[in-house]
Amino acid sequence: MIAFLGLGRMGVPMARRLAAAGHEVTAWNRTAKEVPGVRMAATAAEAAADADLVVTMLRDPAAVREVLAAARPRAGALVVEMSTIGPEAVARLRASLPGDVGLVDAPVLGSVGPAADGTLLVLAGGAPADLDRCREVLRVFGTVREAGPLGAGAAMKLAVMSAVVPAQVLLAETLAYAAAQGVDRAALLDVLSATPLGGLAERLRPAVLDGPPPARYALGLAAKDLTLAAHDTQTLAAAARDRLEAAVAEGLGDADLTAVIPSVAASRPSRPVRLNPSSVPAPAGAYSHAVRSGGLLFVSGQAALDEHGEVVGEGDITRQAECVFDYLERILADQGCTLDDVVNIRSHLTDMADLPGYADVRRRRITGPPPSSTTVEVPRLFRPGLLIEVDVVAALPAPVRPGGR
Repeated sequence: MIAFLGLGRMGVPMARRLAAAGHEVTAWNRTAKEVPGVRMAATAAEAAADADLVVTMLRDPAAVREVLAAARPRAGALVVEMSTIGPEAVARLRASLPGDVGLVDAPVLGSVGPAADGTLLVLAGGAPADLDRCREVLRVFGTVREAGPLGAGAAMKLAVMSAVVPAQVLLAETLAYAAAQGVDRAALLDVLSATPLGGLAERLRPAVLDGPPPARYALGLAAKDLTLAAHDTQTLAAAARDRLEAAVAEGLGDADLTAVIPSVAASRPSRPVRLNPSSVPAPAGAYSHAVRSGGLLFVSGQAALDEHGEVVGEGDITRQAECVFDYLERILADQGCTLDDVVNIRSHLTDMADLPGYADVRRRRITGPPPSSTTVEVPRLFRPGLLIEVDVVAALPAPVRPGGR
């Protein structure tokens, strides 16, 4: 039996293909969905309870870690991680899973159409014995390329996206330049079609002439992928990521990646990017959860409020501190950071008698060299029942280029 965790744009057609191929599939999603031939479970743990294979197709490393912790795959099961989370996250995932649970990383190249048609390119990494267990299942999705040991598939996926996504941003900027010079867009695409960029130019032609299509590869996911792929050598990819983050701030995160074309055409000089990840409850007031500026990420004070604005763990400093650090980790993960990237942390307590309980949680969550820190006692916070609020500043993983970002 196969458990499929995550029914987003890609997950739905992939789960449907497994069922159509004759596999018994039980799926779970944060929001209820129906997929023909697939049994839906109320929780991730229910979906994974009897599964030999547990497939994850989720948004980012934090979501994968959280969902698999809740799913608790049984002894002897094999987790097939098909999200785009990067090799470092795969290594952390391996360390968090029990030793008797196998793991293969198998991200895919292709969008919603190939997912439905079974023509994805699956980039698989893992031990030979684990790959043997899932090879036939992976072939349901398309062509399987075995990239090497665990983490190799995730690394290959990010390497490919580090070329493909910036190339699309480059063409968006080229089209904006051409428009400023009075060059006809269709004529420009004709000329580009005779160059090494010809294939991409033709692929983008409908979006250029008719406007972006329904989302196949969401612009926000492309920005996330470039964030995960950040490396000292990748100045072009970092610039492309900044373009995409600006488009996300305009509200284009769920639009198709080709929406970057009109976004660039209407762009203004680079400004700070305001961020409100969907992985945490919406801001409780007139502020953004985080602001990205230059090489730094400024995260607003996080408090223990649930999605309904209710206090979590009223009177319990440990529960509130754990909730606050959960939110901080998710916001940092949205930008490719972890608590290890925090350079400054500022904590506000309504009672210093709670400091030992808070400090215990903080020591468990921040395990590396500690950041600079300020801790103060305040008479009250913005919502009755809150005991603590914490804000942080983190260094972003991508390099700062000469002359600014």
